Amino acid sequence: MKRKHFLSFMLTAGLAIPVQASFGSRTKSLENPPLKQPPFLKAGDTIGITSPAGFITTAEILPAIAMMESWGFKIKIGKTIDKRDFTMGGTDQERAADLQEMLDNPEIKAIMCARGGYGMVRIIDLLNFDRFLQMPKWIIGFSDVTVLHCHLNRQFGIASIHSKMCNSFPTDPALADGVQLETIMSIKKLLKGENLQYQGPIVSLNKPGKTEGLLLGGNLSIIETMAGTKSDLQTDGKILFVEDTGEYLYRLDRMFWNLKRTGKLANLAGLIIGGFKTKPDDPGEEFGKTIYDIVLEKVKGYGYPVAFDFPVGHQKNNFALKCGVKHSLEVGPNGSRLAAMS
Repeated sequence: MKRKHFLSFMLTAGLAIPVQASFGSRTKSLENPPLKQPPFLKAGDTIGITSPAGFITTAEILPAIAMMESWGFKIKIGKTIDKRDFTMGGTDQERAADLQEMLDNPEIKAIMCARGGYGMVRIIDLLNFDRFLQMPKWIIGFSDVTVLHCHLNRQFGIASIHSKMCNSFPTDPALADGVQLETIMSIKKLLKGENLQYQGPIVSLNKPGKTEGLLLGGNLSIIETMAGTKSDLQTDGKILFVEDTGEYLYRLDRMFWNLKRTGKLANLAGLIIGGFKTKPDDPGEEFGKTIYDIVLEKVKGYGYPVAFDFPVGHQKNNFALKCGVKHSLEVGPNGSRLAAMS
């Protein structure tokens, strides 16, 4: 066979060979990957539920299943539900295999992580995203799932949804308050393609301004530990949102110093500070600074807008946000407003 005919044959044949799933993605990452949103969901589509971090039982996810079915979606329960390996939802191999199966399954159009906790970083490098890249789907979750949001953004430019998970759905929607229902319904709206607008409160320490950029972020301590890895966020020109819970103020100060010293704060388009539930200082070991002091010290000299107390984080008013999607941010005397632009 002549060389040019052989090369043509191999190229054509290669396109017809299905990619085999195996742990460890072979996909070459892009330094600035192009943005891609997975298809939005329609009635009859299937959402998979898996537990890549902490353990959870079937009984605990039943309210979420009932509500998502009421939205018109089918549900596939993963094999990690009801599994437990100490604090995690099965062994690393079991959690990776369950998530891998859902990433590869063409019938599953979105993947809801059942809860946070700890464990995503232990399996992220075991996953193969080749088939996922051929048929992207929405990944849903927050807290420890920030590892996955960061990885999808940095490696592949795939949009994802930062939101509440199964363990935050109301047991009885009829008894839930307005904020809880509104935040849960924001997941449905994003999955069905609605572009949402979010309102932050009036905070005297907000830094006013208007900006646009891709929205990315999540749990601050997770973002800090991604530094220097292939899941490390690139923040230049982006709107960054951060939140955290259960940390001492001095530890939050250290995390924000990490953002500053690694250059993540220098060239932002905007900064959103969500909920921060802190541990009380030990008696005699008071840190002496608030979260507002900590942030404003680190962004001093930067001209972009900063919005405090935004409705995202480990709290009831934790609205669903599309990571990796262009948003506009306006911070002024009436509070802050964030709106998806695509």
